[in-house]
Amino acid sequence: MTASVAAQQKTAHPEVADLRGDPQFYIPATDKVVPARRNRTLKQGDSFALFDEHGDISSTAAGKEGLFHCDTRYLSQFELFLDEHRPLLLSGDVRGDNSALIVDLVNPDIVHGGALIMSREVLHIRRSVFLWDATCYQHLAVQNFDTRSHEIRLTLAFAADFADLFEVRGMDRKRRGTVVRQSGGDHALFRYTALDGVQQELRLFFSPRPQVLQENYATFTMTLGGHQRQVITVAASCSKTGPVALGKALRLTRRELHRHHASAAHISSSNTMVDQAFKRAVADLSMLFTNTEEGVYPYGGIPWFSTAFGRDGIITALELLAFHPAVAKGVLEFLAARQSHEERPDADAEPGKIVHEIRHGEMARLGEVPFGCYYGSIDSTPLFVLLAARYFERTGDRETIARIWSNIVAALDWIDCYGDLDGDGFVEYQRRTDQGLANQGWKDSQDSVPHADGRLARGPIALVEVQAYVYAAKREIAAVARILRHGEIASKLEREARELQARFDAAFWSPEIGGYALALDGEKARCAVRTSNPGHALFCGILSPERAKAVTATLLNHDSFSGWGVRTMAAGEARYNPISYHNGSVWPHDNALIALGVARYGFKREALRIFSGLFGAMEHMDLLRPPELFCGFPRRRAIGPTLYPVACNPQSWASASPFALLQACLGISFDVPRREIRFAGSILPEFVDELRIRNLALADARVDLDLRRYPAGVVVEVKRREGDVRVTVVK
Repeated sequence: MTASVAAQQKTAHPEVADLRGDPQFYIPATDKVVPARRNRTLKQGDSFALFDEHGDISSTAAGKEGLFHCDTRYLSQFELFLDEHRPLLLSGDVRGDNSALIVDLVNPDIVHGGALIMSREVLHIRRSVFLWDATCYQHLAVQNFDTRSHEIRLTLAFAADFADLFEVRGMDRKRRGTVVRQSGGDHALFRYTALDGVQQELRLFFSPRPQVLQENYATFTMTLGGHQRQVITVAASCSKTGPVALGKALRLTRRELHRHHASAAHISSSNTMVDQAFKRAVADLSMLFTNTEEGVYPYGGIPWFSTAFGRDGIITALELLAFHPAVAKGVLEFLAARQSHEERPDADAEPGKIVHEIRHGEMARLGEVPFGCYYGSIDSTPLFVLLAARYFERTGDRETIARIWSNIVAALDWIDCYGDLDGDGFVEYQRRTDQGLANQGWKDSQDSVPHADGRLARGPIALVEVQAYVYAAKREIAAVARILRHGEIASKLEREARELQARFDAAFWSPEIGGYALALDGEKARCAVRTSNPGHALFCGILSPERAKAVTATLLNHDSFSGWGVRTMAAGEARYNPISYHNGSVWPHDNALIALGVARYGFKREALRIFSGLFGAMEHMDLLRPPELFCGFPRRRAIGPTLYPVACNPQSWASASPFALLQACLGISFDVPRREIRFAGSILPEFVDELRIRNLALADARVDLDLRRYPAGVVVEVKRREGDVRVTVVK
């Protein structure tokens, strides 16, 4: 943000400066970070890469492209030239399983001294790019389709800036470390010494050896006879161990992607679009899953959130719980291992609190940003407890829950002690460091918690959905505590949940809007604004049936429901803005939780409406991929939804949303002690006649199911049964 813009905002809304902090930790929509063209994305482990449609990392782009590893951009330029010309693009896209980017290029007309040396479209370049173990591999297959020979000069221009991810996002730094460059033989080396003395290296290995290799380019000169072909390979490695053979690396990449989803249930449909949407979701989640010491963890999203986020990981696991419960196990173990055991105001850390965000870059290490291991979220801790309870209900996995039980107890203690800042029985947030996030719910932008007149709320702030998370966490983990023979803890939690439910309705119900307030501010005044947040209260079951009916009606009326999905803020509110981040946009994960909530209270038609709206939006999205969010403009005939300029795509909780939407419509639940999978009031949209679920697990048993839509409902047929499990259907 420029100083002039900041000054204008401070003049218009003086409270903004107090709530935002300095510097800002949001993604500014400037020409430095908003892509002017469609990027291609790859991710593997702690590395990701952004390319343009040619497969290039362009030095003249908006400053966004590059090869990133552990929050540092290593490779900032990698461009292919043919006799100093950029090849023409035929086509380029990422494989359906996200294992590689495949780009087809041809030569333009090559003219030297006024003479046409090579007419266009006789030279084909197949460019294959993939990531494995902190290394970016490129395979360039150059083929001459002419009948005569051509001498070809192919140049690869490269650069490494070792920019911190927050720099690439738009933050300015007054000082940086130093880069040393070396080149010779078959490789080039870039070595960066950071301000804290940490050294990082990027090595580029070329095969065959280029005829010319300088600090920032390599040139290959070759003569190709008619229909001859030659291959060039490049490995850009951020790893200290260096690259492995290209063929082996590609096999390992594909094997890992397959392994990530092999144990999950597989969804297919009679509708091609729906079928492809689920396949895309599986592929994107497999790419975002990252192996950790504790198990698989879904990283937040690409490009800016390719790291572990507590809230994002938990919600992704909740969305996937019915069809892929192993994700929840990895998330619980990972977060338990990083639970705070101390007070650190500079990181908003307190004993028992669950981490919000983990960063590994130079700016995080130096404290220039607070996110090295940052705990500034108010909801990750109760959501951790809730996920533990629902994971146990879904799987009966006593061993895992017993292993993290002390973490669950510590999280509950945090809720009652540090979470309740003023002792009123509600969990509030007030950041402890000026460098941290001002708003610490899932809507964490600076203007996301207003009053009805548009004034921003002052803290401590108690969000409506956070109280619901606490209620559900206590009530549901109490059932687990009883099974594990912690009867005294169970009774205490059950009592506290009942008391919270009564206090919640009295404090948050706002007759003036006919629904629940977004939040209570520091003076306990209601932020009486119609938002999507109470939909999460439906998901948690804290509302009475009468209140649930009213909330559902509000969420699905024309002010809140755009036609594509439920808006984060209803049209007509003072701060409603359909092109904002949190005040009128549509978020797929938000809608998925709302759909699970309305279905929980028996409003299946309303859940189906959300399902149909979001799948209709996905039909217009690139690769049928739901983005982090899109704009909340009303649905118009024959026109798709309006995209949000800096949305992550893919993002884990958006990619997981189709599975939660399906769970909501099918009413699927699992009873481990009775070995039963239950479908209650199942419903499918008109555009899905048949649905197939394969490898659906309950403990050690598996079933394959076919579901068919009829006017009277959905018929479920068991096609294969392995182990002791039964399937029941309740109308």
